[in-house]
Amino acid sequence: MASASDSTERLVRTWMASEREEEIVKAVSEISNGSTSLLNVVKALGEYLTSEEDALRTKGVEFLSAVLGRCPPEKLNRQAARVLTSFYCSKLEDSETVVPALKGLVSLTKMPSSTSEDVPSILDAIFTHIKMKGLVQSVRFFVFTIIDTLMARHRQVIKDMNDSFLGRYIALVDGEKDPRNLLVAFAIDRVLLIEFDINNFIESLFNITFCYFPITFRPPPNDPYGITTDDLRQALRKCLNSTPAFGPLAIPVFLEKLAAGSPTTKRDTLESMSVCFPVYGSALARSHARKLWNSLKLEIFQPTDSITEEFALKTTQDLVKTIYTSQTADGTDNDIEGLARDACEECIAILREPEKSQAKPAIKILCAFMSTTPSVSRYTVAQTAPYLVKLYAHPDNVAARPSILLLLSDLIAAARDSMAANKVDDSDSLETPLSPYKDEILSIVSSALKVSSSRDPALACLLGLVSTEKLVSDEELGFIVHSVDEILLEESDEAEETNAPALQLLVTISQKAVHHIKEQTLPLLFSMLPEDAPARDAALDRARAWRILSALNTVCRPLELFETLVIRLTTRLDLLCVPSETVPLPADREPRVAYAHSILITLHQTLLAKVDDGHADVAKYIETLVPRLFNLFIYSALVSNEVNLIATDIRLITVAGQTIGTVVQNTAAQRQDSFIQALFAAYIDGDINRIAEGYHRLPTTNSFSPLNQRNLVILMASAVVPLHKEIQLPVSNLSVFLGNILTWSLAEVEAVVDLQRESTWKMISAILNKHASFFIENMLHEFWPRHIADRSASAESRNRAIRPWVWISKALLVCNHAQASQFADVMFLLFDDEDIKWNAAKSFGDIVRTDTILTKQNHASIKMLYAQRFVGRTLPRIIDGAKDPSEPGKQLSYLVALTSLISSIPKALYFHEMATLIPLLVRGLDLPDHDIRCQVIDTFLAVAEGDSPDIVSDHAPSLITTMLKNSSVENMPSVKVRVSALRYLGVLPSIVRYDVLHPLKATVIKQLAVSLDDPKRAVRKEAVDARFKSSG
Repeated sequence: MASASDSTERLVRTWMASEREEEIVKAVSEISNGSTSLLNVVKALGEYLTSEEDALRTKGVEFLSAVLGRCPPEKLNRQAARVLTSFYCSKLEDSETVVPALKGLVSLTKMPSSTSEDVPSILDAIFTHIKMKGLVQSVRFFVFTIIDTLMARHRQVIKDMNDSFLGRYIALVDGEKDPRNLLVAFAIDRVLLIEFDINNFIESLFNITFCYFPITFRPPPNDPYGITTDDLRQALRKCLNSTPAFGPLAIPVFLEKLAAGSPTTKRDTLESMSVCFPVYGSALARSHARKLWNSLKLEIFQPTDSITEEFALKTTQDLVKTIYTSQTADGTDNDIEGLARDACEECIAILREPEKSQAKPAIKILCAFMSTTPSVSRYTVAQTAPYLVKLYAHPDNVAARPSILLLLSDLIAAARDSMAANKVDDSDSLETPLSPYKDEILSIVSSALKVSSSRDPALACLLGLVSTEKLVSDEELGFIVHSVDEILLEESDEAEETNAPALQLLVTISQKAVHHIKEQTLPLLFSMLPEDAPARDAALDRARAWRILSALNTVCRPLELFETLVIRLTTRLDLLCVPSETVPLPADREPRVAYAHSILITLHQTLLAKVDDGHADVAKYIETLVPRLFNLFIYSALVSNEVNLIATDIRLITVAGQTIGTVVQNTAAQRQDSFIQALFAAYIDGDINRIAEGYHRLPTTNSFSPLNQRNLVILMASAVVPLHKEIQLPVSNLSVFLGNILTWSLAEVEAVVDLQRESTWKMISAILNKHASFFIENMLHEFWPRHIADRSASAESRNRAIRPWVWISKALLVCNHAQASQFADVMFLLFDDEDIKWNAAKSFGDIVRTDTILTKQNHASIKMLYAQRFVGRTLPRIIDGAKDPSEPGKQLSYLVALTSLISSIPKALYFHEMATLIPLLVRGLDLPDHDIRCQVIDTFLAVAEGDSPDIVSDHAPSLITTMLKNSSVENMPSVKVRVSALRYLGVLPSIVRYDVLHPLKATVIKQLAVSLDDPKRAVRKEAVDARFKSSG
């Protein structure tokens, strides 16, 4: 034991001399393993704890507190805790040892051995000896922490002290301002207000809490403590609404702050009132109702902004709820007295002039009342709905009827929403407040539908009615559908403008009674759809057809309706693309192509909308819609030598492919597998009947082969791209198959168009992304040297071969294939090749640019951070090459590669290099390629967005000169470049310091005057904006 004491004394003496952390750690370690004890530490510190030298005494207590703070709780027994408590309390009397003593008490009060017996002595010592105003924030925080710990662990002891504690606590904390301390103080205050007997201290507690209201604290930049204004507001509000005793004192404060505060203060006050009203109680709310209403309505009828208005409405709701919550729900409408009745009468009086600006806030208040209590809700509807109906029917108000209906639509929507909010279970007992007035409302709304000026608000009323649960009967829904259908029949401009709300109403009805739409609306729309394509000069007929197709797209998304749409539109498409033999083909094919294209677009867009809405029935159309499309287009291709059918048009095939792709994309892997077997049987073996079932009987005399019907490769690619990864293509050798279609796509045949080639390359890319193949090795060792690197080949064929190389590189990059970097890096070898270096350089942006093929929706294999890895490996090399003047030809290629890459990736991936990139990008604005110039300017625009620092100031003069040059029609024929350059000139004043731009201001304004006379309106518009911003 003597050795343990000696060791402890050595540690103490060493620490007193050096104050090293090491001695504290060793002391704690020895206590933990039993080599020594806290008693030995106290003994070793004896001479220092009682030293007459202030510094030694302070350091002695500090060492003890530091050891205690890290000591395992089980090493401190009850006797030691009692002794330490007494010791620390005595040290609070010594001004030199207050801080370390408080540190010790923070640790000691948290230990199990510190019991309720110690609480009075600790609190007495703190209240007697601690003067908060003379302590820094961190020390005051120790005091709050000690009291908070005692409150959490020994609350009953403090509650027994009650008045003795409360009076001294209030005096102690009065005047605290630091937010860190206030968060703890507010937590303590809330406990006091809820659990203690505060009758003798209500005003004092009110003063030490409400003195902080409203919170005006703004955290400093980079605040390490992370305390926000909202943290303090929420903590304070929990105090303000802790006791109803605060009510009489709080209401005048709230009204004062609401009247004189800034918008932020007003919102804080309104939110605080909302949470306090229920606690303060209905009696207090009722007695102050008139004063509160007068202040609240001012914020609604004359709001400082829309957000404050919403807060005021919410507070009004909470006030009404507080007053009337105790009222039974079985009373009559006339039982309502007080604020609700007075406010309703006041608002309804304002509604006598519905076209005036005050009518809108008045109806907002009435609508807010709908979401308070059932009794107030019923009373509000009973007073307002009949009044608005009567107001509408009065002959003197004909001109104001649209305004009246708008007000009525708001009331209906509020009644609907209040039902949804009050519906706590699935019971059907909830009464619909509008039920007694439904017939009258339907009557006036039905008549309003026939008047163009009242149609939109009437539709809004109907939308509110039909979306209300159990309000409108099935028969009434049928009548509404009939009335809306009559609007769709009209041809006027007003009817076209009303189409959107009318269709929205039909969509809502279809969710409740789809049979009405199927039986009434769809036959009407299909009957309005022309059998044949409108003529080229029939612009109105074309617009009408497109309007009907757009309506079908909106309405026909439910399962039952979409099935009808598919049948009717595919039938119409078949008859349009393959007319009967008795109908001669028109000489002008274009109108029919355009009409068929619109039909296909409608099918595709409706499918996409169903996918977005999560409809599960999309997959089943791989059995019906997909075979019919294949049937139509394969049949047309097979007979095209005899009859020139419009379904051979590549634009139609492209949209059909997109439709097929969408269906396959949303089909399960098992069904995809059987589908792809049939697809390859048709395209590889010629067994087209397995994939093409439909209206047309396929000729047996003509053989089907993609080599002959080249456009149909687009359909095949569209079906292959979205396959699941586990689907194996039914080919004997994948590498051979990929090699064959790649060779086919590169054939120098006039019949092969770019769209066919691109479809093939996208298909190859999607396959390689999901399936490893020896084809990759073939590409590196055979395709590259023969088709791209061979400088004796024609420039056209080599440039063409770069495109599939890019698509294959993308496929490997996205899935993080080991050879992805090899595919990209070989492109650098072409930077000195005059024939293809431009396209080779551009490929770096194409490789990393996002596309619609390699996506999660198409079940592609996509690894995280693939773009970051590519940019991190490639960008430094490109920057070094662009800065190297030793080989000017290659330097230009690197510059092109840089602009292409930067324009294809998010700003976050290159922003850290902007200081280096800016001079290089400025040089890119002199490149002859207009697309590259536009990409560079778009990059500068992207950098200018957000909180970017002023990083272009040093280059502002050269940027302005170059942008002005690119904004002039004399120097830049591309409209796109001129628009982007002018847009950037308009952005510069907001991102570059005034002292930098001011010397150039006159030149900029003078040159912009030239662009004001540009022949293109879009350019003139940007010039006006840029000149205005530059003149400011």
